[in-house]
Amino acid sequence: MNPLEFKSLAQGAKVIVVKVGSSLVTNEGNGLDRAAIAAWALQITALVQQGKQIVLVSSGAVAEGMQRLGWKKRPIALNELQAAAAVGQMGLVQMYESCFSQHALHTAQVLLTHADLADRKRYLNARSTLRTLLDMKVIPIINENDTVVTDEIRFGDNDTLGSLVANLIEADVLVILTDQQGLYSADPRKDARASFIQNATAGDATLELMAGGAGSSVGTGGMLTKVLAAKRAARSGAHTVIASGREPDVLIRLSAGEAIGTHLEATQMKTAARKQWLADHLRTSGKLVLDAGAVKVLQQEGKSLLPIGVIAVEGYFERGDVVACVDGLGKEIARGLVNYSASETARITRKPSTEIEAILGYVDEAELIHRDNLVVL
Repeated sequence: MNPLEFKSLAQGAKVIVVKVGSSLVTNEGNGLDRAAIAAWALQITALVQQGKQIVLVSSGAVAEGMQRLGWKKRPIALNELQAAAAVGQMGLVQMYESCFSQHALHTAQVLLTHADLADRKRYLNARSTLRTLLDMKVIPIINENDTVVTDEIRFGDNDTLGSLVANLIEADVLVILTDQQGLYSADPRKDARASFIQNATAGDATLELMAGGAGSSVGTGGMLTKVLAAKRAARSGAHTVIASGREPDVLIRLSAGEAIGTHLEATQMKTAARKQWLADHLRTSGKLVLDAGAVKVLQQEGKSLLPIGVIAVEGYFERGDVVACVDGLGKEIARGLVNYSASETARITRKPSTEIEAILGYVDEAELIHRDNLVVL
């Protein structure tokens, strides 16, 4: 594509989630880089002055904690990582607050866990808080709450967290800044034939095959996590840009429409907030195996899931939990809030809704999952 014909997906975006990797805010692990953070504050201030709302997802807490504690090697044990994050968060937030205050902007620390987004009430509270902060022109500085999160339910990387935040606040674009120029057809450090991908569709399965492993000794994310983050962000209609944070004024230039990095376009329209919440669940409580007829009804007709279309029940869940709906091959095709517990669901599978009361002794809903509480993936 001719660069003159290229339109940045960030151009015209009002609500932007910016994720910066560890290597862009630290001296390669030797504590925080004040000059780098000051530069991010300057760019973000310029965008705020243009009327844009910016949320910053920043890595760097563990690296700063390691420096403060005198650790030379990133720990593997979860409790040591949590300790480093707790110590490092102090310095990270202090520096952002100091740099943004130079431009008369306030910042707010927001630490999230998956449980915050998995619980409907906490999800809505987080959403409301972030939207209020943005309306007040406060810059939310978001990170995973490493200090209390357990290994089984952690986001795992800030790329994933950034995509979930993009969905949470219905952002127009997610900008993932890294130490690479963007996405290549292969690892350019290993394959001289690797070609740069300027634009593609978020969620394209071929992108996942192209993406390599982790590229930095400081952070935990690789290009694959960024591709998957773009796929997740696209569920709510948010585009994704993967670009080098080493580019001068990269955020300002992207916003102006310059062709920088890889632009992954979301083809989906923005979904209702409730369905975003369902789609964003990293963990579900169980699975419902559907027959071909039920799969067709959900995918093509947009109807509710009835007990008669369920072949089998897997896992333990209660009424109101989020469960995955899979086809006969195990592929997830939808997820939603189930109206009956696992044991109750198992008793009414393959049965018409008219028999629910006779089997269970009561009937709560005729549908196993109502279409308003279900999202097709």
